[in-house]
Amino acid sequence: MTIDSEGGRCVSAEIAAGITPAAALFHSLADETRLRIVQRLARGEARVVDLTGELALAQSTVSKHLACLRDCGLVDYRAEGRQSFYALTHPELMDLLASAEQLLAATGHAVALCPTYGSDAGEESLEPATGRRPVS
Repeated sequence: MTIDSEGGRCVSAEIAAGITPAAALFHSLADETRLRIVQRLARGEARVVDLTGELALAQSTVSKHLACLRDCGLVDYRAEGRQSFYALTHPELMDLLASAEQLLAATGHAVALCPTYGSDAGEESLEPATGRRPVS
C-alpha cells in the first residue's frame, strides 16, 4: 500500500502502478463475499458479529473483506464504545449494482456462462452457438 498524495488515503500498489480507478472499483466488487456484505449493509449498519451470523462467515473472513471495502472507500465504520458499526459510505453504490442486475437480466446472464469469468471458468468450454457443453 502507498499513500495517495491528493487524499492522503491508502491505495493498493496496483492503483499506484496505473490501474484505472474504474478497474479498481470493479475489482473490489468482483468477490461474492464482498457483494454479500455490501448488500447487507445497504439495509443498514452492522457490526462484524452481525455480519458473521447473518452471512454464516468466519469473523476473520468478514474482517478481511470489510478492510478491503474500507480501503476502497466503499464502507466505513463508527465506534460506539468497544463496538464498530459498519455502513456504506456511498449509497449510490446500490444504484450501480441495480444497473448490473438489469444488464444481467438483459443479457440472459451470459456472463455466468463466460468461459473466462463465469461459474464454468477453468472447466470445459461451452459451444458458442448453443451455450451448451459439447457432446463427446
